[in-house]
This record gives sequence, structure tokens and C-alpha cells, in this order.
Amino acid sequence: MLLAIDCGNTNTVFSIWDGTRFVATWRTSTEWQRTADQYYVWLSTLMHFQKVEAEITDVIVSSTVPRVVFNLRVFADRYFNTRPYVVGKAGCELPVATRVDEGTAVGPDRLVNTVAGYDLYGGNLIVVDFGTATTFDVVDSDGAYIGGVIAPGVNLSLEALHNAAAALPHVDITKPQSVIGTNTVACMQSGIFWGYVGLVREICARIKAEHGAEMRVIATGGLAPLFQQSEALFDEYKDDLTMHGLTVIHKYNKELAK
Repeated sequence: MLLAIDCGNTNTVFSIWDGTRFVATWRTSTEWQRTADQYYVWLSTLMHFQKVEAEITDVIVSSTVPRVVFNLRVFADRYFNTRPYVVGKAGCELPVATRVDEGTAVGPDRLVNTVAGYDLYGGNLIVVDFGTATTFDVVDSDGAYIGGVIAPGVNLSLEALHNAAAALPHVDITKPQSVIGTNTVACMQSGIFWGYVGLVREICARIKAEHGAEMRVIATGGLAPLFQQSEALFDEYKDDLTMHGLTVIHKYNKELAK
């Protein structure tokens, strides 16, 4: 079975893929100091308690945090006797090459989302990922990543408000009852919610105009359903889009190796 690992700036997700479905998925905070042994103790304990019986033979990793990759490589080699595929590194090919400025390093998560989006929905896509940053990835008609947009993430924006203005509290992210807030919390919630609705709508509209073709908007990330409440910002929502992309890239590389 395949162990797919998506390491983001905030959280790391481990999913076991049996070839047709994900049999289990777990999430932990991203800590670059975590050792290979700690990863194994954590994962094996969860597998034991949830009675997940899986013989892991392959590992694939996508990581936006370079310092965790070494320990994940050791983890895969020591406990599963396999060399992991690492997206964006030598030995891990993409089905379609990127078309960006020469020398540009594209985040592995964005590459994986591009592959997943194309596999599930075809080309001419905008993939919006609500993570630590809010990213917009443009997928061409043949599945190539051709660029995108990076904006501050929702939680990052809230944290910046709280840290920069001593009088502003931490608030939950929710759809406000009205645009005009009548207290500090309501004002902040309105600014964040409707501000991001406007950001998503405007950026997607400008990408579509510049791309010059009909495009579908695919959303992923935990906050996407919240923003979908306002209006139909997205054509589709896929919570495990990144994990699906990892399985597609793994399958592609295994076929190349035959």
C-alpha cells in the first residue's frame, strides 16, 4: 500500500491508499524537529488503536517545509524499506512539465494540486487552496501548471490583525449575520469573510479574462466550504485534492520505472 504524506506549513497529513481508496487519514502539526522514530511511533500507535492493517510498500511526500524532508526520507527507509518519491525533487517526475519562468521553484503542494485537478476535472482550471497562504493555481488545457497567485491565508490575516493592533481580539472565522458589524468581533469577522469573498471572486475573474478561455474553479482546504456559503464562488470542492494528486504522481512514476 501507499503512504501519502502532505507536509504543509501548519499541518502534516498522512493517508494510506490501497489502490482504490484512502483507508485511513491522520493529521499532525508540522514540526521540523520531529525525528523519523517519532513519526513511526505516532503513526504505528494510531494504526494500532484504529485497527488499520496495512503493509506499506511505497511512500510519496509533498513538503513545503524543506527541513522535514530528510527525516521523512529516513522514516520511509528505516521502517518501510523504501525510498520515497519527493515531489519537486530528482527522481519524481510530473505527468506534464510546468511552464513558468526559467529557474522558478514552484511549491510542491501547487504542483500536486495541479495534477489532481487535471486528473479529476480536465484542463483550464483555477485551483484555490485555503491553506497557510491562499493560493490560486492555473492549469492549462493540457494539464500544465502555468502560474498563479499567492495571497495571505485567512488565519494568517486574522493573526496579523491581532498582533498588530493590541485592542483587537482573536476571533472565530464565520459568516457574519450582516456586513455592517455592531461590535469589534462582528466588524473583524465581516472584514475577513467578505474581504476574502471579494478577493477570490476578483482574482478568479481576472485570471479568466487573462487566460482567455472558459475555466472551472476548484477549491480545496478546510475553509473553502465556509466561503462557498456566500455565493457560488467555486464549481467544485474537493477536500482531499492534494492527497489524490499524490496518488496520481506515484502511479505515474511507478509506470515510468517499469
